[in-house]
Amino acid sequence: MLTVWGRRTSSNVQAVMWCIAELGIEHNRIDAGHTYGVVDTPEYLAMNPNGTVPTIRDNDDPPLFESGAILRYLAGSYAPDAFWPKDPVARAQVDMWAEWSKLNIALNLTVPIFWRLVRTAPSKRDPQAIAEAVVKLERYLAVADARLRQTSFIAANHLTLADMQFGHVLYRYYEMDIERRSLPHVRRYYQGLCALPTYADNVMVLYDELRVFD
Repeated sequence: MLTVWGRRTSSNVQAVMWCIAELGIEHNRIDAGHTYGVVDTPEYLAMNPNGTVPTIRDNDDPPLFESGAILRYLAGSYAPDAFWPKDPVARAQVDMWAEWSKLNIALNLTVPIFWRLVRTAPSKRDPQAIAEAVVKLERYLAVADARLRQTSFIAANHLTLADMQFGHVLYRYYEMDIERRSLPHVRRYYQGLCALPTYADNVMVLYDELRVFD
C-alpha cells in the first residue's frame, strides 16, 4: 500500500494526489503539515529531515520526499507509456516541460504571489510587490499559452506527468483576487482540467485554512 503524508491544502501534495488519482493507485493519505503537525515528530523527520510535505512510502520501500521525485517515481512505477514514455528521448520532452513548470510557474506563483496575498495579513501586504510578481509569472504563462496553441496539453496532445506540475497551480492562479492578462489557451486548458474528476477532487481544494487575517 502506498502511504502519503501531507495535507490536502498543500499545492505540492495536490500535484502528487492528482497523479495518484490519474494512475488509479491504491493509497492511504495522512494529514500532515501546517495545523496538522506530524512533520516535526522524530518518526517523520527520520523519513524526511526537511519536515516538509509530501512524503510517501510505497510498501516497505524507502520513503521519498520532494514532489518532483515522487511524481517521477509514481510515473515510472505505475504509469502507461503515454503518460511517462520509456523511450528516453520522448520521456525527456515530458520531463523538460515538467521541470520548466516547477521552476518557472509553481515557484513564481507560490511564494511571490500566493504567500503574499493569502498567507499574509491584509495590513502587511505589499500590493506593488504582488503586482510585479504577477507580471513576472505571466511572462512564463505566455510561453505556456504559445505552447498550448499547438498542443492540447503542456507536453503533448494527451495528459502526461508534465501536466501534474503545470496544471496543479492554475486553480490558485485563477481563484486568487488578482488582475490577470488574457491567456486564452491557458484558460482553455485550465477549463478542460476542471472537467476532470481527478483534478476537481484533488486540486480544486479550498485553502481557507491557510488564510491569514489581521
